[in-house]
Formats: sequence, structure tokens, C-alpha cells
Amino acid sequence: MKNKNLTKTENNNVNFPTERRKFLGRLGKFAVAGAAAGAIGIKPFVGGKTSEAAAQKLGTDKFRRAIRCYNLRVDAARRHLESSSNLLHIGNGDEGAYPNKIANFTKGLPHDSNGEVNPSAYASLMSALRGTSADFEQIPMGGNRRLTNPQSGLAFDMEGKDSQGFHIPPAPAFASREIAAEIAENYWMALLRDVPFQDYADSPIAQAAAADLNIFGSDFKGAKNSGGQVAPNNLFCGLTPGDKTGPHISQFFYQSLFFGANEVSQRIRTVRGISDGGRDYMTDFSSWLAVQNGVSQGSDLYDPIPRYVRNGRDIGEWVHVDVLFQAYFQAFLVLSNLNAPFDGGNPYANSTTQAGFATFGAPHVASLLCEVATRALKTVWFQKWYVHRRLRPEVFAERVHQRFYNNTNYPVHSEILNSVGSSLRLGGYLRSGSAFLPQAFPEGSPLHPSYGAGHATVAGACTTILKAFFNESTIIQNPVVPDATGTTLSPYAGSETLTVGGELNKIASNIALGRNIAGVHWRSDGTESLKLGEALAISILRDQAGCYEEQFNGFTLTKFDGTTITV
Repeated sequence: MKNKNLTKTENNNVNFPTERRKFLGRLGKFAVAGAAAGAIGIKPFVGGKTSEAAAQKLGTDKFRRAIRCYNLRVDAARRHLESSSNLLHIGNGDEGAYPNKIANFTKGLPHDSNGEVNPSAYASLMSALRGTSADFEQIPMGGNRRLTNPQSGLAFDMEGKDSQGFHIPPAPAFASREIAAEIAENYWMALLRDVPFQDYADSPIAQAAAADLNIFGSDFKGAKNSGGQVAPNNLFCGLTPGDKTGPHISQFFYQSLFFGANEVSQRIRTVRGISDGGRDYMTDFSSWLAVQNGVSQGSDLYDPIPRYVRNGRDIGEWVHVDVLFQAYFQAFLVLSNLNAPFDGGNPYANSTTQAGFATFGAPHVASLLCEVATRALKTVWFQKWYVHRRLRPEVFAERVHQRFYNNTNYPVHSEILNSVGSSLRLGGYLRSGSAFLPQAFPEGSPLHPSYGAGHATVAGACTTILKAFFNESTIIQNPVVPDATGTTLSPYAGSETLTVGGELNKIASNIALGRNIAGVHWRSDGTESLKLGEALAISILRDQAGCYEEQFNGFTLTKFDGTTITV
């Protein structure tokens, strides 16, 4: 039996209903609960709230509170239902346009000698996405790696809007000039992995990268200067004002932090750069094909010296092994160590007799960071598996390679072919005879689709929580930067003022774009997923705003688009 989804999904112009597992069984439980409510004299909810008058009849404060709690949850559920009832999820059309599925995520499934997915294996994946839990166990796999948690996109939650109640626009299409610009940025990110961010302004490779990306004009959606140009010093930055202010990497990667009584070093275990005996991966067809089939690869080559994040390879390794809410929990610990003030709207900000703790205090913030992270993952996993199924950059680059060197009939845009073919553009820097995208990780991308990005969605959610609780205009005193070796920190010599809000925006972009620098995500994955996580966090803050007894006028925060809202 096929269940019907509560939201409409249109993927590549084909109606695509998905299951809500055991939904009818859960409706049965609700019917039992309604009967129990009727037995004690309370009218069950049908399109409205239960009156507190019913509780008054019973004459107990305890039951009056239960009714208040019930109505609070009903109000939240109705609000989410009304905002999601007409939602339509739309893909970019690639899945229907290319029967060989060259533009979709197929990693882990068996591929032929040309690098294209086995059609019956892809059909089996699609059948599982439309079917039942048991159908996932029938998907033919090409190696020993497993698909990452597709069914989590169907899970329900009891707080915030439903995971399927959010929308992100269609990803850039396979044949578009925009995706050509995105893969060009990915190539340049790989080529600049071992160059310290602080050296970009003087780096010939960074200058060539900026010149190449400027040729794409408005189709390149990355950071640009006030004149509308990509400049070496703003390569691979995010799109908020804070992203381009001060050092490339957020102060939350450098400032001192304590985890309780434990002092935590901000130096990290990273991997060796090319000049130190390290390597990039998947730069030839045979290794690329093994990875696409899902065959496990060897381990990475680690640097024996702990270092502060100083270049793309370092931030790539950080986002390779992090706990997904880790960066923002560490940012919270840094803010606590700096005694950063809470937002002025905090009801305890001016109290002379009380301090926040379980509400509006440090435990509230710390636990909420973890809480929004898993909900953000469920939200983006629905988009990944049930709507977009976008291919990873490592696969698009292989399509570029086959088109350029073997004249395979893949409809990649001519502008990326022009760049690969020019000695003044990418062709002057890529490995001779190869247009494969050098990967920072031996295994390349994880085994789930590219759009949206899990790291970026969690980043958007968690930084939104921190911006809601802390005073964003607080100036970060004594900013620091690492030296070119990443072994010491020195005072930042620039004149820019770094604020809590700006550095929170920056750490969100550092994490999102760090995945791109490693080669596993696209620019648009990060841009749209930050906003997706932000929307998820706002929905949870809105649900919680009605739960407090304190005199509270709402959470005020600055969104990624620069607008200020009160929730």
C-alpha cells in the first residue's frame, strides 16, 4: 500500500508522492487519545482548541495547566499546517531530461565502464524512495559502502515545522552556465588548497582564479567586491558583510575556549599538503570509478604537527571529521569565555534578583544547539533524497573530462570547456590530460546527494540560535590570525571591527564552503542550505517563544540576507 504525503512533491516535472510510514496507524492512536479526552469530559480538538472552561469544571490547577499545554501545541501544529499545506517541491528537470541519469546522484550503485549508473539499480533506488522500508534492502550496491540514511527525510518531529514543510529552489541545471561557473570555482578551490588564505592577495594562482571566475559574470554567484568583481582576497567567501570583513577564517576557530574546566586547544589534526608528501585523490578514471561504485578507499596521510586552520586543506579536514554542531558549540564556549553579553531582549538582562539558567541561560543555549542540528539534518535529507538527487562535483568534473578529452556527448556548457582548454585559465593549472576534480578526501563525497548540504543546513540553524541569544553587535577584542605554518597566532593587524554577528556569519560560511574546498559540494548547496537551516531554527524559536512565563518580547536576530526580525 502506498501512503500519500502531506505536501506536494513535483520532481523534474513528474508527480512523485512519497510515503509517510505508518501514518494510518498513528491516526488510530490519535483516535484513542480523543476517546480518552471525551471520557473525562473534555471535547476533543477538531479544528479548534479545547476550552479551559472544561478544566474549570474539574476544579484543579493541574488540569488547567494541561489544557494550556494542549492548546499551545495545537496552535503550533495549526500554524505549521497552514504554512505548509500548499507547498510544492520542484526539481531542476535533469532527472527526466537524461535517461542515463548522468546529472543525478548515483554513488554507491553499480556503474558501467563508462562511469554511468546501471539503469536497473537506479530504478530500484527510485522504487525504494516511493515504497516501503523493506524496498531499501533490495537496492543493488556496487561496493561495500552504504547509502546514508535516506529514510530520515520521512521522520516526524514534535517541535518546529515538519521536515517537509520547507522549500529550496531547484538547483542549477546540468547544462547551465551557472553550474559551469560553480565547477570552475571547485577546480580553483582544489588548486589553492595548500595556499594560506592570508596569501591569496599576492598568489598568482588566486589572481588567475579571480580572472577566470570574472569571465562567468553574473552566472558566478560567489562573493564580489563593491565594483561587482571577484578579487583574490575575497575568493571562496560567503555572501554576508561579515564574511568579507577581516581574516578569512572566523575568530571562533582561534579564540581561547574552555569546556568546563578543560582548556581546549584550537589547533587541529590536519593532513599533509602536497609539498609535504600528501596527495589529492580521484584524479584518474580507475580510482574515480572505484569510488563511484562505493568501494572503500585507504586512509589519509596525517600531518604529525597540530596546526591552526590556515588554508583550504585544513578547513577541509576540519569539516571531514567534525561532529555536525561542533563549530557552533565551540563558538558558544568562546562567547562564554569572552563573557559576551546576551541579547538585550533577554528577560534577565536587567534583573537584579534572577539569572537565566534552564530558560534564557547557558544550558538553554548549549542544549538548543544540539537540538536544532538533528532537525536540520532531517529537513535537508528530505530535499536531498526525495526532491533533488543532485550529482556531486566529482561526478560533474568527470563529465567535463569525458566531454573535453573523449568527446563524449555530455551537454556541459561551453564556457567550462573554454576554461579547461585555455592555458590562461584552468587549462594552465590542471594536471595535464585530466579534468578530474582533485578530491581532498580518499573516499570523495559521502553517499548521499549534494543538494542541499547537511553541514550548511546545520550551520544555518545553529548560528541562527547563537544570533538570537547573543548581542550580535558585541565587538570581539584582540582578534588573532595564524602564521603561514599554522603553528602560532599573532594579533590581527587589520583595521576592520569584528563583531559577534559577523563572525558567526563567517563561521557558517567557513563550514559550508570548507566542504566545497574539499571537493564534495557546490556553491549553491551552501548558499541555499544556510537559508534552509535558518528557517528551520526560526520555526523552533517561534514554537518556543510561547512557552515561557518570563516577560519576553521575542528573539531578535539578523538573518543572512541582512534583514532583522523578531521571533
